[in-house]
Amino acid sequence: MPEEERDEDQEMYEHYRFNVDPGQSLVRIDKYLFSRIENTSRTRIRNAASAGNILVNDIPVRANYRVKPDDIVRVVLPDPPREIELIPEDIPVDIIYEDDDLIVVNKAAGMVVHPACGNYRGTLVNALMWHFRDLPLSSSGELRPGLVHRIDKNTSGLLVVAKNENSLNRLSRQFFEKTAGRIYTAIVWGVPGPAEGTVTGHIGRNIRNRKIMQVFPDGSRGKPAVTHYKVLEDMGYISLVECRLETGRTHQIRVHFSYIRHPLFNDDEYGGNKILKGTTLSGYRQFVRNCFSLLPRQALHARLLSFNHPVTGKRLSFDTPLPDDMQQVITRWREYIPGNNTGKI
Repeated sequence: MPEEERDEDQEMYEHYRFNVDPGQSLVRIDKYLFSRIENTSRTRIRNAASAGNILVNDIPVRANYRVKPDDIVRVVLPDPPREIELIPEDIPVDIIYEDDDLIVVNKAAGMVVHPACGNYRGTLVNALMWHFRDLPLSSSGELRPGLVHRIDKNTSGLLVVAKNENSLNRLSRQFFEKTAGRIYTAIVWGVPGPAEGTVTGHIGRNIRNRKIMQVFPDGSRGKPAVTHYKVLEDMGYISLVECRLETGRTHQIRVHFSYIRHPLFNDDEYGGNKILKGTTLSGYRQFVRNCFSLLPRQALHARLLSFNHPVTGKRLSFDTPLPDDMQQVITRWREYIPGNNTGKI
């Protein structure tokens, strides 16, 4: 699936699978895998095990687990197996923080995160490959950006990217176990009620259009999804909303707010690119169209990101202001709607 369609911190991909022979003698799993996986090391295998990424019969095991006959051994990672060459490209990146183990970037709207079908160049990963080009591990081919989580192409905001396998494993485990924190800011049509609430509903691929998602309230399809929200500012026909993810499904915020009939402003895939609230006056319609031009994407920004450093264990937290396109729309709407309940962003 195209990378920009994904924001699933829960999903893991199978990189290796071994069906243990019936006559296999008892042997430590790190030794077993070391003898079967090319271009790896016992240290990398132990790191994967400590992060819970080595499964035996679908249960995470430690590096000292002894493989038994007929075991099914799987190695799972948060990124799909690489099928394309990553080409460094000199593309500007807004780097918020960087050390030997990770890098935090503020991704601009319009940038795809990872090369995939139809988007092999111009992605964040291509840009980071260029940024890393002078580091020793990069010249040896060992340093590749490790995506811990993703955000949509037309969503702006914070991403953490691992610079080595140990960091990738440990950070991915935090997202999987929901100990990492993410807060988004969105502009939505209307004013959700109550002012603070929770949206639930399984999310899966739309039955008619596989490129988008839908809510299955009866749980018959998809995966459980939970979004907590708080209205920050009521601007009459639109509102500014803070969203905290409890799960991380594809398009979760976008599809959940569409489901409760408050789609994100100018979200063309979930109905937010139409005038859904307000008057029929031609001046108002032109005002909204002008706002759409200022913000030619869904109004969603990944504002806050927090996690424990994969090596030191120190809690790190990063916050970014709203990008200019969202801020311009908010400012214009405040000026356009007299007497609106202006709050603080």
